[in-house]
Parts: sequence; structure tokens; C-alpha cells
Amino acid sequence: MSRHVVLEVSGLSKSFGGVRAVADVSFSLASGEVTALIGPNGAGKTTLINLVTGVWMPDGGNLLLDGVNLSGMPAHRRGKAGIARTYQTPQMAHGMSVLSNVMAGAYRFGTHGLLSSVLRPWLVMEENAELAERARTCLTRVGLPEEWWDRPASDLPYGHQRRVEIARSLAQDPKVLLLDEPAAGVNPSEAAELASLLVSISADGRAVLLVEHDMSMVMSISSHIVVLNFGCKLAEGTPSDVSANKDVIAAYLGTDEEGE
Repeated sequence: MSRHVVLEVSGLSKSFGGVRAVADVSFSLASGEVTALIGPNGAGKTTLINLVTGVWMPDGGNLLLDGVNLSGMPAHRRGKAGIARTYQTPQMAHGMSVLSNVMAGAYRFGTHGLLSSVLRPWLVMEENAELAERARTCLTRVGLPEEWWDRPASDLPYGHQRRVEIARSLAQDPKVLLLDEPAAGVNPSEAAELASLLVSISADGRAVLLVEHDMSMVMSISSHIVVLNFGCKLAEGTPSDVSANKDVIAAYLGTDEEGE
């Protein structure tokens, strides 16, 4: 079966103060697949996500989403085009409820601005009701119990905040979902539930890019793995290919020089 490539990353590069953080990296993401992006600390994984989402602009390279070039496009336009993400540390809007946090992710479906709120407030109320329903659907999708929905999002346990952040991303109805270490700080039971959730999200036809240090999760749910080291792509392939790659083993575990 041929892969339906949704996102094509070609030759992305980025330097900071003369240090090459990402160097000519290329890979693709396909709908219905979980692709893992792994590598030692400082390998450039988060920098790469920031380049894909438009937080930073690359020094070189291209980014195609369903054939449309996103290079030079700001982050909010990439979000509207279909790219959503989560962060290493959950980003909750303090003082806002769980439901309101997730509604914020559905902003691209809003059509009424400040003028409408003054002249036609009933239309804004109808729209807010629709966005709230979208948020409820996404919270149900990620398995967060309804008893938490009206509580301040920043008061939730860490694992629940992870689910809220994923729900907020799903509220954008993205084509591509990028997750930066979603299993960090959660217990093994929560990590297993999260793994199942990511598989089901990809099964909806979305392309998922997973940055994660939990290798058991990576190997169990990924169709494809891209390995970075010092900003360069070290290896790429199936979990079995990557786990047997000598360069990958050396980057993660070191090598016995006497045995070389």
C-alpha cells in the first residue's frame, strides 16, 4: 500500500550564532501513520518542530503541506492550514477552564470578530456554542472525564493537562499533529493510555509526529522513525531497521572502542 504523504520536509536548516542546530534535514509524514523523531538531548528535535510550526523561520529548505509551500508562512497561518502541536511542558491558559482552553484551539473555525459582537451578538453566541460543542467532543475523544471540564485547567493533575493540550490541538482539526515529549512526567499507566490514544488519532487519517524519549512507546506505535544527532539526520526507517542501526546504537549508548 502506498503512503499518502501529507507533509514533506526538504532540506530544513537553522543556525543560532554560528551553531548549526538543524542541518539539511528531510523526511515526510503520511496520513494514518505515527512517525517518531528521536535522538539524544540537544539533537535538534524541538528546534525542528519549531521550524515546522513556524515559531522560527529556517535559514534554508522547504515545507510542503498537501503540496502547498508553507515556507515563510507565520505560525498562525500554518495552524489554519492544518498543523497543530503540543509542548514539552503543557501550556495551560491560567484562569481559564478546561473547556475554554480547548475552545481556544478551535479559533480557526470562528468567523465573527469584534464588530459582530457589538452589532450581532446573537451570532457570536451561536458560534461560541458551536465551538464549545467541538471542544466537548475533543475532550471526550482524549478520555478526560466530564467532571474536570469546568475546573481551571492549570489546577489539573499533570497527566490530565497532557490530555487537555492534545484535545486543544484536535479542536483545530489538524492534518498533522506534532507532539513534543507527551509522555514526559506521566506514570506508566498514563503512558500506555497515551500511546493507544496516539494510535487512534493517526487511525483517523492524521499524520502524527512524535518526539519522545520513551523508547518502548516509540517502538510499539511508530510506523517510521527519523533519528537526529547534532542537528543532522543520522538514520531513518522502520523501528526494526533503526534499532539495528550501528550508528544509532553508538549515538545513544556509545561504542566499545576496543571492539571496533
